[in-house]
Amino acid sequence: MGMSTSTAPAPDVPPAELPPPLPEPAREELRLEVVLGALSDPLRLTIVRKLLLERESYDHPCGWFGLDRPKSSLTHHFKALRDAGILRQRQYGLERRSRVRTEDLDARFPGLLDLVAAWKPVSDRG
Repeated sequence: MGMSTSTAPAPDVPPAELPPPLPEPAREELRLEVVLGALSDPLRLTIVRKLLLERESYDHPCGWFGLDRPKSSLTHHFKALRDAGILRQRQYGLERRSRVRTEDLDARFPGLLDLVAAWKPVSDRG
C-alpha cells in the first residue's frame, strides 16, 4: 500500500546470512535521557550521523568510519551507542558491524534522527 519516502541511502536489505544482534535494550526500554546522554559525545554523534547519511551496506565495520582513534576507545564508543539502544551490532567472524536502529528510534522519539542527520560538527560549519 504505502511506499517508504525515506531519503536515506538505499542499502537496507539484510544479507542472506545475518548474524544475531549483540545484546541491546528492547524498543520499549529505550530511554530518552540515555539516548541523549550517548549522543552528547561529538564522536558518537558523528558515528550515528555518518551511518544515517552515508551508509553503503547493511552493517558497517569500524574501519569504514575512518576514525583516527585507538581501537579500545572506539570499542567504548560503539558499546555506549549499543547500550543506549542507538546502534545494533552484529558479530561477523572477528569483526563487529553496526547500523542505526532507525525503526525503533523513530517509533520512540519521532524527529530525533532528523536532528542528528542535520547536525554539523564544529569543523563543518562555515
